[in-house]
Amino acid sequence: MKKIILASTLGALGILATATPAFAGSGNQSTATGTATATIVAPIVLTHPATASLNFGRFTTGTGGTVTVTAAGTGSVGSDVTFVPGSTNSADQFTVAGDSSRSFSITTTGGNVTSGATNLAFTTTASAATAALSGTGTASFTVGGTLTVTGTAPAGSYTGTYSATVTYN
Repeated sequence: MKKIILASTLGALGILATATPAFAGSGNQSTATGTATATIVAPIVLTHPATASLNFGRFTTGTGGTVTVTAAGTGSVGSDVTFVPGSTNSADQFTVAGDSSRSFSITTTGGNVTSGATNLAFTTTASAATAALSGTGTASFTVGGTLTVTGTAPAGSYTGTYSATVTYN
């Protein structure tokens, strides 16, 4: 009889085990490991050689006009402005260093050249709006511009500044 009761009890327990869903006990947990990454990028650095400048050249004003220097360094005059013989023009030059093969944008501002109390405004144009650093992380670009000359501007040497900015894309 003991065998029959034990078999009946085990059979009933088997039915209960299959009929009742199993629940996880309290404190059950599971852990997985995630990954993290970081990439440090070389900062973008813009350098202006001390010997470079946007040179509008030497000219007479007449009744006024413009002097334009392309980003390639070629000069031309408009209206009543005339280059004097032997005048030379040049585009400004900049070098960029940073994260290899990374693209960047270029912006430049205008400015004024001044002699005494006289200011002459100019605008600038970079050789490109965007560029990419080489595999070694270097690049360069040039800047040309257009100077507006008034017919009343006195003779003299005029100097001024402007800004160039490079930004990673």
